[in-house]
Amino acid sequence: MESEKGTVSVILVEETLGLARHGGLNTGPLLEAAGISPAILESPRSRITSEQYGALWNSIALALDDEFFGQDSHPMRSGGFVAMTRTALTARTGGSALARAVAFMRLVLDDTFVRVSEKDERVRLEFMHREHSRPPTMFTYATYFLLVYGLVCWLIGRRISVLQACFRCSIPAAVDEYKLLFCENLTFGQESTYVDLTSGFIDLPVVQTNRSVRTFLRDAPGNFIVKYRNPDSLAARVRRLLRESPTDTWPSSAALAKHFRLSEATMRRQLRMEGQTYLSIKDHLRRDFAIGELQGSDRPIGLIAQELGFAEPSAFYRAFQKWTGLRPGDYRSSKHDQIKRSMPR
Repeated sequence: MESEKGTVSVILVEETLGLARHGGLNTGPLLEAAGISPAILESPRSRITSEQYGALWNSIALALDDEFFGQDSHPMRSGGFVAMTRTALTARTGGSALARAVAFMRLVLDDTFVRVSEKDERVRLEFMHREHSRPPTMFTYATYFLLVYGLVCWLIGRRISVLQACFRCSIPAAVDEYKLLFCENLTFGQESTYVDLTSGFIDLPVVQTNRSVRTFLRDAPGNFIVKYRNPDSLAARVRRLLRESPTDTWPSSAALAKHFRLSEATMRRQLRMEGQTYLSIKDHLRRDFAIGELQGSDRPIGLIAQELGFAEPSAFYRAFQKWTGLRPGDYRSSKHDQIKRSMPR
């Protein structure tokens, strides 16, 4: 099976659309431009591709002329992320790049800023807020973190491990998505908000150049929404292993545990602590691959089902409805409908 680029929960999509509506936007054209059918939003279990979410993200930011989506009393005007990238690109190390990105955001935003400190081989990003500003939501924290963290990861050419994240806000509906973005160790309803990173990136060199930045900025920041998700958990390592092989060669649970030099019971327990099972990981990989193929290709549904290891298309239809609450055709029709609308009459 080909490597997939990940999908995003429709719950997170709705949070994004809520900010667009609050800003007075008509979300219909934005969804259409991103290739997202309104029917997909009807099921809370459905998902969209990372490319679609990135396109939606960038369209809303452009339409609002605010790359922070109206979550601060001062907008981050279009072009702000480009300016921040250019500023951080001149840094020599990851630590310096982080400092420049945080300083830039402090100049742009009025209500939200971050203090950076280092202690016990951890770098802490502590979120601070103007006293009478609107209480931040989880999406506000995530937006800031995504812009700064994703940029620094790209600049040094690797993901920085997130050790812990604590938030003042209550637990969000899309908590599983935020665990993918931050780490498994999330707590909510705390007295302060901070994210702890491993400190090893501080002295790593910035490897990007003026040549590579052009490609990066073409679709940023939407192009790294999924790219720097947490790779350190056992579940992530299992996913990487499975993506490299056809579904009909995926190992048994016992063989998988042997590969990771664990007992089968230990592997099951560790995956369970991460909110996963081997079966759920396989199901999610099949689901994301199917969504990507349905949205991005014209291959017959029966062929997609066969490649995913389903003996009969009917079994694939049942599994897909279980995964997303929708039929495979609901994803494909949105693409075809847009093609028809774009054809000259």
